[in-house]
Amino acid sequence: MEITQIVLLAIVQGLSELLPISSSGHLVLTPLVFGYELQSLAFDVALHIGTLAAVMAYFRREIAAMLGAFLESLAQRRIVSPDARLAWMIVVATLPLVALGLPLKALLEMLRGDEQLITLVIGCNIIGFGLLLGIGDRLGRRDRDEFSVGWRQALIIGLCQAIAIIPGTSRSGVTMTAALFLGLTRKAAARFSFLLSIPAILMAGSLAGLELIQSADPVDWQPFLLGALIAFAVAYLTIHFFLTFIERIGMMPFVIYRLLVGAFILLVVV
Repeated sequence: MEITQIVLLAIVQGLSELLPISSSGHLVLTPLVFGYELQSLAFDVALHIGTLAAVMAYFRREIAAMLGAFLESLAQRRIVSPDARLAWMIVVATLPLVALGLPLKALLEMLRGDEQLITLVIGCNIIGFGLLLGIGDRLGRRDRDEFSVGWRQALIIGLCQAIAIIPGTSRSGVTMTAALFLGLTRKAAARFSFLLSIPAILMAGSLAGLELIQSADPVDWQPFLLGALIAFAVAYLTIHFFLTFIERIGMMPFVIYRLLVGAFILLVVV
């Protein structure tokens, strides 16, 4: 891979993974627009691991509190605090991805083999789920925090996360949309979405890492490492500024962006 391609894709990933605009869609669209060969799925996962590290670094205090409370709740066999409840809801919301991840991953690999089809899917999903994000932002009550999420609501958000494996959907976008429809504030929806990304990216990274280890082909780790480091830095800044300004600016700028990108894909690229 060329150094410019690595840097460009890492910046795109660091921004788009945590903003509700579809990182998988942008990672597929970027090489098509700039004339690069489509990068491997393993490189995409390396970029996702960089953003995972950024989420864990940014929320390190919250993660430590949740982990401690989770272990305490296991020992006492009851939910002992709001941190324990939130940790359990992250677990519950991850279950649909565990159940549906492999079948949807197979679908994704099939789509990646047909550039025209996957581009069409991305364009339609960016527009469709962008409109849902705008509706959720407008109609949601926005009067609850992430600690109020119950197991039914966690399952709904988790199901939405599972279908986000399909490019153009946006994992962060669809989980924030579901959370907004369920009455969470914009900031709470974003925080729950970011925390939920941790087990999701860990699972994807573990599967891809196992495939690389078992592969007989030589692996050039340098592009993976460089891409992950750049994605980490960009993602960390993205989290900070997104959480700082989201209550003020709302989701509409991202909805408009998705509509423009989707229209560009359907009218120009496909």
